[in-house]
Amino acid sequence: MPLLKVRLTGSEADAATVISVVHGVDGVERVEEVADLMPHMDDDDSSSAGLVDDQGSGGVHAIEIEVPGPHAGDEVRELIIRSAESLGMAVEFVDEF
Repeated sequence: MPLLKVRLTGSEADAATVISVVHGVDGVERVEEVADLMPHMDDDDSSSAGLVDDQGSGGVHAIEIEVPGPHAGDEVRELIIRSAESLGMAVEFVDEF
């Protein structure tokens, strides 16, 4: 089964909303938030330290979605883009199938 990996940037509640929407797609086997293994290199001396984006109004949520095939994957991808946009979230597709 193809695996779609996505990073969402926004609140925990908004990420849960997107995950719930994806659960409703026929044929989707698994939708799961996983640990984000990407190292974050922020430090106290960073030029962006203390800016609003660093203070927790949103976080990065790594999501894995098992889809039955490329057609369903395209449908899920479009649904995620529309849902994230309506919630004011940023979305990044990490791996394509």
